[in-house]
Amino acid sequence: MPERNPISWQRPAVRAEPSLLLDTHIWLWLACGVQGKISPSALRTIERAGQRRTLFVSIISVWEIALLESKRRIVLPMPAQKWVERALDNPEIKLIGLNEPEIVLDSCHLPEEFHADPADRFLVAAARARNATLVTADQRILDYSMSGHVKTLAP
Repeated sequence: MPERNPISWQRPAVRAEPSLLLDTHIWLWLACGVQGKISPSALRTIERAGQRRTLFVSIISVWEIALLESKRRIVLPMPAQKWVERALDNPEIKLIGLNEPEIVLDSCHLPEEFHADPADRFLVAAARARNATLVTADQRILDYSMSGHVKTLAP
């Protein structure tokens, strides 16, 4: 008998309006106004989610931005704390935390094979818990979504 995800039964009911969760790099591109990385159709989808207040950023993305900036893998136009404050000062974006045990638990029990990057595991688990579509250009996550365990939107 195949093992089933021990927490899959805890998922909330499907939302009437589809929600989007931005991967860290997508949020960074949007907040910094990077042109040409996100297609016009994906931008329209993101804008519609923002207007419906169903656009999310995970606290894990805040951690990842701070980590990347501290390791000098990204350069922000201002100190990381100020950048995050400004990037989150948008009524269309809702910050989601790790206060839902399902997300934390699911990140360790994702179905099938998934890579070990903890930020990606948390983002995938958060998208699954909220029945959200994860907007990402990360090919490993896009490939994983082909199994049907998480919905994705490539930019």
